[in-house]
Amino acid sequence: MNFKKLAIPDSDNLLMGHAPLPVTTARGMVIGEGRVYPELNFTLDPMEINRETIGSIVDQYRNIVKDALERGLQLYSNGIIFEFETLPKMTQNPDFGVEIVKAMNDECEECYQKYGLPSEIRLTPNDLREFERPPRQRSSDLLNPMLELFERGAIHGGDLLSIESTGGKELFDDALLHCNIKEMVFALCVLGVRDMKMLWRKIVDIAHRYNKIAGGDTACGFGNTAMVLAEKKYIPKMVAAVVRIMSVMRTIVAVEEGAKGPDKDCGYEGIYLKAITGTPISMEGKTSACAHLSPLGNIAGAAADLWSNESVQNIKLLAAMAPTVYLEQLEYDTRLFNQAIKGGKTDMHALQKFLVESDMYLDPQAFILAPSNVIKIAEEMVKGQNYVECAVKGCLKGLQLIEEAVMSGELRSSEMENMWIYAMREELESIPSDENYFIEDMLKVTDQSKFILAEYGL
Repeated sequence: MNFKKLAIPDSDNLLMGHAPLPVTTARGMVIGEGRVYPELNFTLDPMEINRETIGSIVDQYRNIVKDALERGLQLYSNGIIFEFETLPKMTQNPDFGVEIVKAMNDECEECYQKYGLPSEIRLTPNDLREFERPPRQRSSDLLNPMLELFERGAIHGGDLLSIESTGGKELFDDALLHCNIKEMVFALCVLGVRDMKMLWRKIVDIAHRYNKIAGGDTACGFGNTAMVLAEKKYIPKMVAAVVRIMSVMRTIVAVEEGAKGPDKDCGYEGIYLKAITGTPISMEGKTSACAHLSPLGNIAGAAADLWSNESVQNIKLLAAMAPTVYLEQLEYDTRLFNQAIKGGKTDMHALQKFLVESDMYLDPQAFILAPSNVIKIAEEMVKGQNYVECAVKGCLKGLQLIEEAVMSGELRSSEMENMWIYAMREELESIPSDENYFIEDMLKVTDQSKFILAEYGL
């Protein structure tokens, strides 16, 4: 890993709305320089997507943005990020995705010119490669429409470029269900890292050519999958907490390759990225319950620069269409954040304290997101000489902190959960610090029919 020291070495400075490396958007929103902005994420109610329906679909997206901007004006919003997270057919046929981006951007520009309210589109094509098994991460024809949508979408108004990439997921999913720690490290920190390097070089190149912002990635398909399974009691919460820590290693690669942030919203590992790299981050919490349940509703806001709702369907609620309702909720949350920022560090620390302490002792997944713990864990991560060693050091430090909190009676847990602290520690400590030795060991015991080595440069 390129980063050898923390950009934010003191948890007192790991705060909402402030990042050492703020980002300025095309319409002048400065993310990470003293303000938290809402990021509205939305999707369609289930329907067919084809040439016959695309006209009405474009109208839906246009109206979502128009209505949200109108509500933003009424609420005296300072700016809004709209995330366009594509559905598969919108990426498979880039013409569809481009039509939607253009319609959304037209509304953003009209509102900006008439009223001065800035807004931007985060363009997030979905990773089509996961629909092949085993995936061909580098040679698949499915990579072409993804990159085409990035390029043409950037031309037509996508200012922030992001993705939820899935390299290594074909191995990770089974490993997660079996709580196979070594295989999860291999999937995330060997396969995932190598795929991220290849993919993000291409995305950053597109961003540079069209003067756009390479935002960032997220381990949603890994860390959030673990979180959702833990909520359903399919896997231990302790395992999900450790997965969140190890997922930092794959997500940070986007920044190493030139991404500037904010990272993708459903990456709860974003707070680690901010501490290590200094880039601004997008976080989601209580308002993401429309998309998934979590134990992280308040603590996720502790150091947010964008505050997101994950994704809500475009359905009618009693008050208005759901995206407009969620924009209002996000606006009120960000008002609170920004009022604390206006009051200075004392007020920010007070609000952060309440957000953090209301969640951190009820679940290990929340515990490892507390800024003080993030700094301690991240300090260990940057001591590693390679991605695997960085992940192992971070996970072991996380387990140490969790164990101390359990033993002191602060962190709520159970004997069944606590057993996993010792089991995971033993597994992690047995991983060689030399990444090449680790790869050799894993290739002897891993089912190689699930993935194609050459597609990861191995």
